[in-house]
Amino acid sequence: MRSNLALPGVDVAHTDSNTIRVALAGNPNSGKTTVFNALTGARHHVANYPGVTVEKKEGTITVGDMHVTIVDLPGTYSLSAYSVEERVARDYLFSEKPDVVVDVLDASNLERHLYLAVQLMEMHVPLILAFNMSDIARSSGLEFDYKQLEILLGARIVPMVASRGEGMQELMQAVIETFGQKAWAGVSVRYGGEVDAELDNIVKVLLEQKEQLPKSYPVRWLALKLLEEDPEICQLLNIPRIIEQAVLSRMHLRKVFGDSPDILVADRRYGFISGACQEAVKHTFHLRHDFSDLADKLLMHRYLGLPIFAAMMFLVFYLTFAAAAWPMRGLEFLFAKLGCAVAQAWPEHWLLPLKSLIVDGVVSGVGGVVIFLPNILLLFLSIAILEDTGYMARAAFLMDRIMHKIGLHGKSFIPMLIGFGCSVPAIMATRILENRRNRLATIMVMPLISCGARITIYALLIPAFFAPALRGPMMFLIYIIGIVLAIICIKLLRLTVFKGETIPFVMELPPYRLPTLKGLSIHMWQRAWMYLQKAGTVILMLSIILWALISYPVLPDNEQMALTDAQRQSAALQYSVAGRIGRAMEPLIKPLGFDWKIGTALIGAGAAKEVFVSQLSIVYAVGGESDENLQVLREKLRQDYSPLQGFCIMLFCLITAPCLATVVITRRESGAWKWALLQYGGLTLMAYVITLLVYQAGRLLL
Repeated sequence: MRSNLALPGVDVAHTDSNTIRVALAGNPNSGKTTVFNALTGARHHVANYPGVTVEKKEGTITVGDMHVTIVDLPGTYSLSAYSVEERVARDYLFSEKPDVVVDVLDASNLERHLYLAVQLMEMHVPLILAFNMSDIARSSGLEFDYKQLEILLGARIVPMVASRGEGMQELMQAVIETFGQKAWAGVSVRYGGEVDAELDNIVKVLLEQKEQLPKSYPVRWLALKLLEEDPEICQLLNIPRIIEQAVLSRMHLRKVFGDSPDILVADRRYGFISGACQEAVKHTFHLRHDFSDLADKLLMHRYLGLPIFAAMMFLVFYLTFAAAAWPMRGLEFLFAKLGCAVAQAWPEHWLLPLKSLIVDGVVSGVGGVVIFLPNILLLFLSIAILEDTGYMARAAFLMDRIMHKIGLHGKSFIPMLIGFGCSVPAIMATRILENRRNRLATIMVMPLISCGARITIYALLIPAFFAPALRGPMMFLIYIIGIVLAIICIKLLRLTVFKGETIPFVMELPPYRLPTLKGLSIHMWQRAWMYLQKAGTVILMLSIILWALISYPVLPDNEQMALTDAQRQSAALQYSVAGRIGRAMEPLIKPLGFDWKIGTALIGAGAAKEVFVSQLSIVYAVGGESDENLQVLREKLRQDYSPLQGFCIMLFCLITAPCLATVVITRRESGAWKWALLQYGGLTLMAYVITLLVYQAGRLLL
């Protein structure tokens, strides 16, 4: 068995000699997730930390005869107790006591990223510093004396470029060597004579109350947190003698320096960092106007920045249609041939209901959704390029002025951008917002951002009703409508339900990077795979259910006599359960320009938006197998509805109640069903009113 780590004031849990538990820490945009993915690959799972909605990623790898479990801690700038992520990271380090902590830093922005490292040093954890993006640091003219830095910081340093896989073996070697040490001391950060003296005074009182102290925390760290007035530690150590001394020490430091102790401590930390960098980091040259500066001058220009961003998004939507046209036709052809092949191979008069289920339910329903996979892939690829180049973070800054005017800040724009892919991860991404009012307001309007599921609806209806030259602008318009409505709703919510001031935020701009093919492929395929999984599970199930609703009860034979095939198909559909529900809905939705067929398709779309297309495919496939072709479906829609009605269908699907998965995640992230139900009912009512106004106004004008 390995000896326990000799850390002052900390009890270290016993660990098997061939098992290492590694905690991966780091700032956002440090490349921590890239390091985690590079180390664990597909060998990791995702869950939530107990009691909080913060994602926990954990993976296990084998290095030689060592089994290494890597836990990816939430990305944070510090380890205070002011956000859920900071508390989760800090509590994990103390409660689970990982054998090694790897802090991933952006080496090109070292002084900023070392602030978290200093706080880890204060916790006396076995620490390794992974200097990521070392190539960018070198190209920026930075030269590191790693040996000197290791002495000054008291931690092993590993240079690496995670995006290219460089330094991974060296990192794991450092982990094993650090794990094998019998003791780890690190360095003690000094905060100046006055602050250190008050820390000693608090430590003395803590030691007097030693029996009442939690055993997992270092005594000096507890004293530091009391001096900083950390709310969690002050509550934990709510002992009169301890609190009295902490108050006296804070009052003394305020009197001497005129600043609160937490500001003094932060200044000393940055002073420690600055001193270390002065000793061991050299600037071989300095480009006053490097590529990043020049690009930012244009892309973040006060007046040009937003038009450039709008043009980029327009280009994304245009390419999503133009480049996807041929692959979509190929998939459409394959599914049409598959349906015909099954129908022709089926024995005559043998289990005809089962034949209809497979051809009209499974193949037509799921195929009607899968053929839009090229659109999904291209949209997600475009978003991944914008994210990986570093432009998305700049888009948040561009939007900050606008977001402040509606009661939020630029950071809220990031989940909204993710919402273009899927509302579920977008709502989960609101965890980056520290203010609960901002977070709830953002969650409530998230379904108004057109997700990838709605692309299937737009991709069906826009070519059906609009000429090729208008398809890109129509796609852009429908997205803009959703964004504008979201902004209006947020403003109303912040003025009424979620009143309160908007707190400022600090978010660094990552350097511009050239995306890697592997990174883009992973980001694109992970999101597309979620879409395919839904097609193979939820949509398949709903397609079968809808097929049953459309197929039964069967129209009596005596009512089919003397009817043409088309009349027979229409009569059979109206006689079915789905047709009767659609007929019952028709008086309610007729003022919107919808009939019972659209109403029937909207029923299942409440579970998943993509199902709207598959349901329409099934509805129009009742009359014959040739209707499985997407172009035929568009022609049928063009015969039954006008372009105004087609636009209103898209508008209603954009605004109306979110899918069931979104409702569930809203309830989980908000913590109450009332917010999920308010979102569901409010958006449905708003969709009805807006669509009614647009359709009736359109009829008068056109």
